[in-house]
Amino acid sequence: MTTPATRPVTRADGAPRRGPGRPRREDQRDTHEIVLRAATRLFAERGFDAVGVRDVAEAAGVNVATVHHHGGRKAELYDACFARIFAAERAAVESAVTPARAALDEGPEALAAALHDLVDAFVDFLEDRPETTALWLRRWLAPAEHGRLDTDYADPIYAEVEALLAAAHARGLLHEPTPHTAVRSLVWAVHGHVVTLAAVAPGQRDGDARARRETRAFVHRWVDAMYGAGAH
Repeated sequence: MTTPATRPVTRADGAPRRGPGRPRREDQRDTHEIVLRAATRLFAERGFDAVGVRDVAEAAGVNVATVHHHGGRKAELYDACFARIFAAERAAVESAVTPARAALDEGPEALAAALHDLVDAFVDFLEDRPETTALWLRRWLAPAEHGRLDTDYADPIYAEVEALLAAAHARGLLHEPTPHTAVRSLVWAVHGHVVTLAAVAPGQRDGDARARRETRAFVHRWVDAMYGAGAH
């Protein structure tokens, strides 16, 4: 009697073969992102209290155990959604903050141009990722809950821009005695813009384009009026 050949424990490329039912690593990465995207959308639409883990599982097309595997308990999943958008937002803002820091040594005109680029980067990010605004608005409607989210996922980004304005003020390149208030004022204005875009009826492209154009012009004027920058 012949014995079936033993299945090799490695593939031809030397990597270990998967066991029965074991997902590929790339599949695990995809599932993790799918779960977080679904959870972010639901938390943004309904808020923390109105979303259950089963709702996330259904929206993601996976079972509850998979949601727990990739996100933990509901509170941990909620935190993971904020961590995910924080990483993307910080990367976008940092890409503009870094040259703005360099512009501190180049004079007021270079700094003014860099500040325009910085507000553009922030507006671009929120326009492209409107779920960020929706998620934060839901969280802010319950200010007494989940306060650590602000500390972990909003304050670090604000602090980077505040430090930039404070350094420019210290060098006499602009006058900004309250960078904390300035940054938050602009942040809220842009979040309001994103809410306006969400209210534009589908198909009204002219209204959408106008809102985007006018907001971009406004934030540039705001920077110029606040800090005496010339037009760029």
